[in-house]
Amino acid sequence: MTATITDQREAAVLVDVPNQLLIGGSWRASSSGATLPVEDPATGQILVHVADATPEDGEAALSAAVAAGRSWAATAPRARGEILRRAYEAIVAQVDELALLMTLEMGKSVVESRGEILYAAEFFRWFSEEAVRIGGRFATAPDGRTRLLTSQRPVGPCLLITPWNFPMAMGTRKIGPAVAAGCTMVVKPAAQTPLSMLALARILVDAGLPDGVLNVITTSASGQVMEPLIRDPRLRKLSFTGSTPVGQRLIEQSAQRVLRTSMELGGNAPFVVFDDADIDRAVEGAVQAKMRNVGQACTAANRFHVQAGIAPEFTRRLADRLAAMTLGRGTDDGVEVGPLVDDAGRTKVAELVDDAVRKGATVATGGRAVDRPGYFYAPTVLADVPATARILQEEVFGPVAPITTFTTEDEGIAAANDTEYGLAAYVFTRDLERAMRVCESLEAGMVGLNLGIISNPAAPFGGMKSSGFGREGGAEGIHEYLETQYVGIAAS
Repeated sequence: MTATITDQREAAVLVDVPNQLLIGGSWRASSSGATLPVEDPATGQILVHVADATPEDGEAALSAAVAAGRSWAATAPRARGEILRRAYEAIVAQVDELALLMTLEMGKSVVESRGEILYAAEFFRWFSEEAVRIGGRFATAPDGRTRLLTSQRPVGPCLLITPWNFPMAMGTRKIGPAVAAGCTMVVKPAAQTPLSMLALARILVDAGLPDGVLNVITTSASGQVMEPLIRDPRLRKLSFTGSTPVGQRLIEQSAQRVLRTSMELGGNAPFVVFDDADIDRAVEGAVQAKMRNVGQACTAANRFHVQAGIAPEFTRRLADRLAAMTLGRGTDDGVEVGPLVDDAGRTKVAELVDDAVRKGATVATGGRAVDRPGYFYAPTVLADVPATARILQEEVFGPVAPITTFTTEDEGIAAANDTEYGLAAYVFTRDLERAMRVCESLEAGMVGLNLGIISNPAAPFGGMKSSGFGREGGAEGIHEYLETQYVGIAAS
């Protein structure tokens, strides 16, 4: 079914977005002529079709990146940074149009989409400044006989695979440091949400990015198109954001060539509330950590561990907050909760909630799919969730807050760390000494202390354990795209 767009702004935004592949500076159709549909998750209708790339298209994109590599690496750091700066300014100038586009393809409210667009732009601003700070060092060897010179150079052609849940920010978080470091790249956005990436590519081209530096491949056959590129000896780096099982397969594929990799994978973030916490702040933080992007975030709070003395009050207040949130199509005024991205996502959420309830959890609010077009699920709070419930071990990726209780600090820490994942964690307490003890004891790459949103372009984003390796953002982010060379110099 194809959507009938009656809203003039929606129609204008869709018409203005490229729907072809970007290869070597040219927009072109798939070599097979095939297209893939992009669906509005709030209605289940098709918005538009985009090119569906073949393995041959993927090879052409990598060849374009390789051909552009030498001249781009030799481009002055200031020139690379200025391109990112112009792109940053263009994104900010088009924030309303880009936010509407994101809402149409992904479902989140326009207000939240606007926040993501501005967040995404900040990565370009940040890395425009980091481009001129790529350095090295000169030193005398301890024995005084030689001099040590180190320098950093671009790692080379990169393959960047981005997810659907933050379709522009996950792009700028990878493209920004690659451009700043002097790398060329092939970008493969998620099939569900390719439009934001295509719009971003157009902005970068208009900002003066040379042909072949950025190539964009949209495809419904990700494995078939990506695997030959990963095994191609010309590729030097792979950066992937997505699920841990997919990441594990990509690591296996890249291992034979010892390909440089960065992996930002799944999460199962604990949200730990101690009995001395500011409950107002904890509830507000819980809403932010759980309901950002309708819970479809790898950093989303997935398990709520609340000290027993305050658990009833925290549960009641969180349930009241989530029950009062306005659900609907993200383009409508006042909407706070949009749809999940597709039917498979909603089905998984329903299965995890039903499993928890069968095993003894109590529904404090929600607990059901919403009977309307699109893929909506009611904001849900589950109390007394048993340890055997799947929802405590699996990433729910939806608007569900399962609550368990603990008695002592050690029990709370143990419960928080009882997962194979280690991306994000949240701690709420007013005791400074406890705060430091707990934060240092948590097995997570990022910790929010009395804070429900921790993502920041100036901070390193990444996890431990099965949540992956490597960091994006911050001063650390650009080093993922650089190689270090050491030259030993004979002293006279």
